[in-house]
This record gives sequence, C-alpha cells and structure tokens, in this order.
Amino acid sequence: MIELEGVPELIDPVMVAAFEGWNDAGDAASSAVAHLDREWKGEVFAALDAEDYYDFQVNRPTVWMDGGTRRITWPTTRLSVVRVQGPKPRDLVLVRGIEPSMRWRSFCNELLGFAHELGVEMVVILGALLGDTPHTRPVPVTGVTSDPDLARSLGLDESRYEGPTGIVGIMQEACTHAGIPTVSLWAAVPHYVSQPPNPKATLALLNRLEDLIDLRIPTGELPEDARAWQLGVDQLAAEDSEVAEYVQTLEEARDTAELPEASGEAIAREFERYLRRRDGQHGAHASEGGEGRDLGQFLRGTASGPQGPAEPDDERGEPGAGGGAGEKDDKGNEDRE
Repeated sequence: MIELEGVPELIDPVMVAAFEGWNDAGDAASSAVAHLDREWKGEVFAALDAEDYYDFQVNRPTVWMDGGTRRITWPTTRLSVVRVQGPKPRDLVLVRGIEPSMRWRSFCNELLGFAHELGVEMVVILGALLGDTPHTRPVPVTGVTSDPDLARSLGLDESRYEGPTGIVGIMQEACTHAGIPTVSLWAAVPHYVSQPPNPKATLALLNRLEDLIDLRIPTGELPEDARAWQLGVDQLAAEDSEVAEYVQTLEEARDTAELPEASGEAIAREFERYLRRRDGQHGAHASEGGEGRDLGQFLRGTASGPQGPAEPDDERGEPGAGGGAGEKDDKGNEDRE
C-alpha cells in the first residue's frame, strides 16, 4: 500500500512523465520535465527503490562532495508535485527518471499506484526521437493515444504501431489498461545534431503540453537558448558544404510536405498561445476547437475502463512527425519508440 503523507489534496492533477535513455533523444523530454520542476519549484515526495529496477553497471551511481562529506546519488525515478496558481489552478505530478533496466511491469504498476492515490485524471508521457527533420524548421511534435474518443477530442493520432518499444510504450499501455486517459507527445530531433541538450525540442514539447492541458507554462530562458542553439548549428552546417546541402534537401522536403499546415488551425493555435502569454491568464483565449477546452469536457464525459494498448503509430515517428522523423534512436538504431 502506498502512503503519501504530507502530500496535499491535489486539484485536477495531471501526471507528466519523461525517462532518460532510449526514448529521450537530445535529452529533450527529460529536460522538459526538469524545466517544469525548476520553474514551479516542485517538491519531491517519493523516489522508487533503485535496487528494484536498475542495473548499476549500466546506470552507475555517482559520488559527490557535500562540503567535506562524500555522498552517493543512486539512479532512480523521482516524483514531485507542483502547484500551479491562477484563475483555474491545476496541480501537476512530475515523474522524472531513467528507463529501468528490469521489472518494467512492476515499475509501471508502482507509478500507477501513485497516480491512483493522488487522483490523477490524465497521464502525459513525453518522448523524443531522432529523425530526418531540419534544425531550421519548427520541431515536429506528434501526439499519440490509443483512445479513439480522446484522439478525436484533442486532435491526436491513434496508435497502430507493432514492434519493439521502450518504457514510454509500456507505461502508456499500463495506464490505458488501468482506465487512465493517456497521451504521449513525441518531439523529432535532427539526427545529424543529436547530442544533448536540444532546447528547441524541449521548448516544442512544452508548447504542445501547454496546449494539451490548457495551462500557461513559463518558458524562462528556453526561447533564447533555442535561438542560440539554432544559430550554433547554422554555423556548423555552413562550414561543411555537404551538411549544408543535406539540410537544404530536408528543408525542401519538409516545406513541400507541410504546405497545407501553414493555415487554419495551426495558425490559430499559435495566435492563441501568443494571446495567452500576452495576457498572462490561464485559459483566457481557448479556441472553439482548442485542446485545453476539449480536455476538460473529455475528462468529465468519458467513461473509465480498459482502453487497449497505446503506442505511437510507428516507432519511426511517421504519424504527423514530418520528414520521416524518428528513423533512428539516440544510438543510431532504427525502429524505436
């Protein structure tokens, strides 16, 4: 039995999770959760027992000095709570850790136990994958769910993927079988500049999360960091004619594929985000078809219960990711989630 002493009663809580490793190209997803924790001063209330889930020869503990005392930090997964104030306050349960080495089903069941005890209404899992996408264009972010009603309500893709998966796919399946509405958001990171950090991809994930849960997220220095990152990659690409030519090819393919997206709902979504940030008010300008408004309606109107497995349509990130996103993992391997 999980006992959560000291954790206050939460308001409309949403669990947001990210895991370092296979599903975290450029550290974009884990950096997004770390940003939320930092900006909203999250308070850690639980940590999973590292002995249960990690191979310390794969994920080694680290030694550090605390004054004159040597201390050890063990690889694990930690949960924290952030309380977001505003006209419509909402609490977030942040899960940040490393993809476990073993006992994945027990790992997910333990996280689900926390979600149940805290009354979590929805789980959003962040991921990032490598793909054929140019660094000069907006980062493609694909939203995936296995729930047809949730997909229609929030404009998401329904998962049809079959094949190898990571902890994101396993966690999503566990949540949906437990009757918890679950979405995974995937950012596509250019495979030719895969080393972390990637603040542009992190910012893209946070923007999509903001739309999904109808909550204004402070971006801090991320926009400036994203611009600096892109300028740095521009300079590196300009120094190599083959890389520059390759980037141009990706740009042409992306622009051709996404030409219809330069209108309608995509423009409205960006304009609404601008208005929210200008006014500084939660949900002040949700659109008729806005994701935040529909989320509240969905959570009030949907029936709970098992909803089937939830994984991306394609481990290569093809549904909505653009440019063949996700064809390689962070070690260059193909077919991943």
